[in-house]
Amino acid sequence: MASFNSSSSTITTFKFHLGAFLLLVGVASAQLASNFYGTSCPSVLSVIKSAVNSAVSNEARMGASLLRLHFHDCFVNGCDASVLLDGGEKTAPANANSLRGFDVIDNIKTQLESSCPGVVSCADILTVAARDSVVALGGPSWQVRLGRRDSATAGSVSDVNNNIPSPALSASGLISAFSNKGFTAKEMVALSGSHTIGQARCTTFLTRINNETNIDSSFKTSTQAQCQNTNSFVPLDVTSPTSFDSAYYRNLLNQKGLLHSDQQLFSGGSTDAQVRAYSSNQAAFRTDFANAMIKMGNLSPLTGTNGQIRTNCRKAN
Repeated sequence: MASFNSSSSTITTFKFHLGAFLLLVGVASAQLASNFYGTSCPSVLSVIKSAVNSAVSNEARMGASLLRLHFHDCFVNGCDASVLLDGGEKTAPANANSLRGFDVIDNIKTQLESSCPGVVSCADILTVAARDSVVALGGPSWQVRLGRRDSATAGSVSDVNNNIPSPALSASGLISAFSNKGFTAKEMVALSGSHTIGQARCTTFLTRINNETNIDSSFKTSTQAQCQNTNSFVPLDVTSPTSFDSAYYRNLLNQKGLLHSDQQLFSGGSTDAQVRAYSSNQAAFRTDFANAMIKMGNLSPLTGTNGQIRTNCRKAN
């Protein structure tokens, strides 16, 4: 995995665009507040937490699903709950075949519309649910600032294709995809640690399992056995699939990354050192992951009078 080689002018241009992006994010996120619903809907956090805990207790995989739903929302036109709208983004291949957890969000929204009608946005529900999902599986917590509003339109299929990183990406491709959203390579490696929970459909990694050589032989054999039906699902973390920990990085050291993009983080390139660091320092991973999630939740939110507060997360008012 090769690191970037750039001319000074390219680096200057990159820094300018990154700085401008972060300035816009900062202006929008400054309008968010942790106590945004303090008087208008004081029960919001307890309602979301209770629903998420119940859903994850019933099925541990749901924690990863809700976290992924938030990621796919924020990386396409910002954290505006557009991914929840029927049609549009939902129909893109990267979403249609794998996104789930919509019913959990619907349940939360129904409860909040009953107690605080027209107050809490679907975007805020999704952002808090992602945090509570991580906590429910033993991961770190972080403060979520609230006040996002919902978009009235969904993004397009091309928006999804152009913004959601493919599991076939190289390390340099991942670095580029995340830097386009204002994330550093270190933050990208930390956010990739979300693959310590959840599952992937066999069709998304068969090429790696069958053809790549940077893979543990016993892991390869056992995974192939689980994929006799190519629509089957396999845990992304073979060691502790329902615990939010740093085992994901230790798996990469042992060439047990399930996705091509996972193993690319430890394949002789610029991100190797960070993978090693997280593999032996879970506290550092937890802190960096939490901080990166705060940053993700602040990606281009609609605030103030922009957007709307949907009464039904699946359709615009």
